Amino acid sequence: MSDIFREVDEDLRQERYAKLWSRFGKYVIGAAVSVVVVAAVFITWQNVTESRRQAEGEQFAEALALARDGATAQAATAFNRLAENSGSGYRALARLQAAAALVKAGSVDDAVAAYDQLATDGSVDRILRDLGALLAALHRFDTANNEEMLQRLGPLVLDSNAWRYSAREMQALVYRRSGDTEQSRSLLQALADDQDAPNGIRSRAAELLGVIGGEG
Repeated sequence: MSDIFREVDEDLRQERYAKLWSRFGKYVIGAAVSVVVVAAVFITWQNVTESRRQAEGEQFAEALALARDGATAQAATAFNRLAENSGSGYRALARLQAAAALVKAGSVDDAVAAYDQLATDGSVDRILRDLGALLAALHRFDTANNEEMLQRLGPLVLDSNAWRYSAREMQALVYRRSGDTEQSRSLLQALADDQDAPNGIRSRAAELLGVIGGEG
């Protein structure tokens, strides 16, 4: 009889993890979008004429409007067209937005492929390449095995990486999913105690620690 209760308890824990990740994934994406907006202000002013900046800015805004209106397929097409023709910072941003539109349209595999392609493009600024890698990992989380996830996250959790905190948060969830509760708890505790980590990630790490606190 005790085995039945243990199985029920484990099922309840797994359901709580699924709900927590469902919530937290949105925050990761939100943080990524915020950084992209900040990056846009900076990199699109590099080595581009005023007229070209204005034209590409208008195209980018039009594509964003399509995405906001739910016309995801048209938005993806518009972003890809801008990415192909732009020589400025809008090129990388358009590729990120095109992949995001594919996610909204339900073409997650195509979006992951686009993120992976961006992540390996040496002509793109490092912070945006790593953002592509992070978003690819995020959208593979539910379908990839633990080995693939840890491999994807490996370069992103290094101290030198701008996305290390989000990557470590995801890494902790992968370890928990694999059954390595101690490693997961260690990573989450480090995040919760790190004064340099974003407040949202620190608070979520503390909440997750509360969920696994009673596990042996």
